[in-house]
Amino acid sequence: MSTFRSGRLRPLLALLLAALLVVGIAACGSDDDGGSETAAAASTTGGETTAASTSAPEKITIAYQAIPNGDLVVKNQRWLEQAFPDTEIEWKLFDSGGTVNEAVAARSIDIGLAGSSPVARGLSTPIEYQVPWIHDVIGRAESLVVKDDIASIEDLRGKKIATPLASTSHYSLLAALDRAGLSERDVEIIDAEPDDIFAAWTRGDIDGAYVWNPNLARIVADGGRVLITSEELSREGKTTYDLAVVTNDFASKHPEAVTTWVQVQDRAVRLIQDNPAEAARAIAAELNIEPADAEAQVGDLIFLTAAEQAGPDYLGGGVARNLFATATFNQRLGQIPSVFEESRYTDAVTTQFAEAAGR
Repeated sequence: MSTFRSGRLRPLLALLLAALLVVGIAACGSDDDGGSETAAAASTTGGETTAASTSAPEKITIAYQAIPNGDLVVKNQRWLEQAFPDTEIEWKLFDSGGTVNEAVAARSIDIGLAGSSPVARGLSTPIEYQVPWIHDVIGRAESLVVKDDIASIEDLRGKKIATPLASTSHYSLLAALDRAGLSERDVEIIDAEPDDIFAAWTRGDIDGAYVWNPNLARIVADGGRVLITSEELSREGKTTYDLAVVTNDFASKHPEAVTTWVQVQDRAVRLIQDNPAEAARAIAAELNIEPADAEAQVGDLIFLTAAEQAGPDYLGGGVARNLFATATFNQRLGQIPSVFEESRYTDAVTTQFAEAAGR
């Protein structure tokens, strides 16, 4: 009856498949023959972003997740559709960053949202994408929530804890276990997507979960107790982010389109900062929750403008260092087979689009 899978029974098949797909794509070749477009220069006027273009992309396919951040504002308000009136915008819902990686490798999306741990894994495969934007810095929005009789991390020994494998939550769970002197072999890690985790919790099939909002809030409302948050782990050097990724192919062919995309994301961040109630209404509509709940969940994340992101603490250096450290941590725990030189991760994080959007 259970809809989830044991983490021990699922090897790195998805990542290995992604690697093979990437190699296959590279072998087939996708060189620009000179006929590919360059999107028209974007402009921001009166809070609105436009890309009046005679050669905008014919289609942009975006992978999004049910996370209460600016990406849902952009989707709900149709800002990208307004910026590209002659472009087909396809939004595809994904459950976690691991499946976004697979979609990039399969060449079925152009832009996507994935947590920093999946991105570190993807770059270690390697998947050919780059990071142009930080959707949010994860704080209390991801947490380890458990049954009320579990008082400490040490009490997790022998317990069933669910989390989406290869996600930032999985990374943070491993970090929490590591700080307590435990390993994944000391607990039974269950691989499940967020909605399935909540269902498993209500059935009593699991003892806890490391997961993000809105399902984190649903479990807490159902009697779960937060044991540790990603905000606490961040203070110990295990910061996690929700990052945007854009394929190298799309970014090279459509750099102005990527800049426009970053501009509407920046607009969403500024709305969250300046009018959180309005932003929460848009997010609530996408998540099918009450606006008050959406506003509370938004408050558990940290949002940065384009100008802030371009600085040395973030896209200008800090994120790349974090991705390399995350990849190294995952390798040490046996989650990925190898890690590249740090330059691989540094080269994949770009300030180009945030700088252009922040002017």
